[in-house]
Amino acid sequence: MRILIGNDHAGTELKFEIMKHLEEQGYEVENYGTDTKESVNYPEIGAKVAEELAAGKGDLGVLICGTGVGITMAANKVPGIRAAACSDTTTAHLIREHNHANIIGIGARIVGVELAKDIVDSFLNAEPLGGRHQERVDMITAIEKKYSR
Repeated sequence: MRILIGNDHAGTELKFEIMKHLEEQGYEVENYGTDTKESVNYPEIGAKVAEELAAGKGDLGVLICGTGVGITMAANKVPGIRAAACSDTTTAHLIREHNHANIIGIGARIVGVELAKDIVDSFLNAEPLGGRHQERVDMITAIEKKYSR
């Protein structure tokens, strides 16, 4: 499985920890984030990861900024992307199962390294559910199409 990862300056250290963790588990990881602490614009990185994922260049995405929120907001502007910021393992699991999220956002200033690894693992180990969950995801997609230009 190929994981696309992106981060701003606040998430650089956590990004390297998550990348190492994923690679040790056998995931292929593609880095779209900054590798320094010099200020960068998180919307550009969130959009880039989302565009690449929507184009089929990866299976799932991980985005990291200070809170995990801004970078996922940018990613969600790309059609076909369902990104959510998470700070606990239960939500990470459920956004994948119930909402068919394809990108998870992590706040480097919100959670520690070990919890962040657990959150990413919970997300990656969950599978999207069908039934009523698929119906609701289809409703989200219909809203997205309604407002797409």
